[in-house]
Amino acid sequence: MEETIGLLDKIRHHDKLSIALNENCAIPLPDDVMQILLKPHRLSFYYFQYIESGAATFIADLQQFEVGDGELAFGLPNQIITKLPYDKNQRQYALSFDEDTLRLLPGTYQFLVNPFNVNSISFDPATQQRVKNLLSGLFQLLHAPGRQRKVEVILAHLHTVLTEFNTAYFEQYKVPEVVPGAKLSKYIAFKLAVEENLTEQHDVQSIAEQLALTSNTLYGIVKEFGGVSPKEWITNRLMLEAQRKLQYSTLSVKELAYELGFNDPGYFSRLFKKSTGKSVSRYLADLKDLSHD
Repeated sequence: MEETIGLLDKIRHHDKLSIALNENCAIPLPDDVMQILLKPHRLSFYYFQYIESGAATFIADLQQFEVGDGELAFGLPNQIITKLPYDKNQRQYALSFDEDTLRLLPGTYQFLVNPFNVNSISFDPATQQRVKNLLSGLFQLLHAPGRQRKVEVILAHLHTVLTEFNTAYFEQYKVPEVVPGAKLSKYIAFKLAVEENLTEQHDVQSIAEQLALTSNTLYGIVKEFGGVSPKEWITNRLMLEAQRKLQYSTLSVKELAYELGFNDPGYFSRLFKKSTGKSVSRYLADLKDLSHD
């Protein structure tokens, strides 16, 4: 399966910003890019697709979901994502940018940590219109002559777009604005702490201390928002990473175990089967069968 390292450059690369935005496929995509988009592919950047009208089905990290009129699907770096099928005639906006562009923005967008593990956002009618207008304006900026003289304006538009996405993400779960010290904020901090050193063997007590929490308090927060204990959450995250890597690499079980921080490949194999219901070899065989369908 194809990796998308460099795909953003193939779509559209600006001298100062690695950002791409297409409006109703007005910018023709190269054939090699379309071949990648038609298959499951690993994202190396942030990806957003706003469906202006119609419906679309996506798969993100093996989870299938649908979006319809005025809804957004999004994918995060390293996620495996597929659109079924990729319809070039659908009215849509496809936005992509990389980590370097994100660092230039003035805000923090908590939804990019994806605390609820969903890859879609719904908007009320007023917000739908604002989002469409913002994306249309950003598209014009990116594709107008002399656009590089307006980098600050592009970033301002992108910041506003992401602020709309961030607000709607939490509103759809009736969760108030995230504030420092709030339980959700601590859960997000827990996820970030795990992600920053994913392949280390995490000590839950150390993470709790890092977040100025007791182990019991951290347990309650992760259980409330993640549905499992902190230790189970970390294990599940590692098994998800294992499944991602199996889709785009040819590592042996031993190599994969070591790459994910496990000293005992046998223990890793047992965890993988417990998590997925399949051995690594069975999982790979099923992937191969799917790729031939």
